[in-house]
Amino acid sequence: MRKELVEILSDASNNAVLRHPNRSFPGSLIQGDSLHALICDVDEAKRELNLKNFEEVSEILGGISEALHERMRVYKAALKENSIALPFNDS
Repeated sequence: MRKELVEILSDASNNAVLRHPNRSFPGSLIQGDSLHALICDVDEAKRELNLKNFEEVSEILGGISEALHERMRVYKAALKENSIALPFNDS
């Protein structure tokens, strides 16, 4: 393990936005438990899709989409607040 200083653009609970010293653009930190929950949701959606439970798949994917959109909202706000251009075209 090594220790380095990172720029913390947002320390929103479970949704930190950080820039590593060797990177041009910030990243979105996903805590291990949140990553695990996301993987479990994707795996569940795959199982339900194989069973052709499309309504259940839609509900699960809706939750995943909502969580990712919220993460993106925080990311964009943090970059805007710190006058950093987005690293992608947001059209």
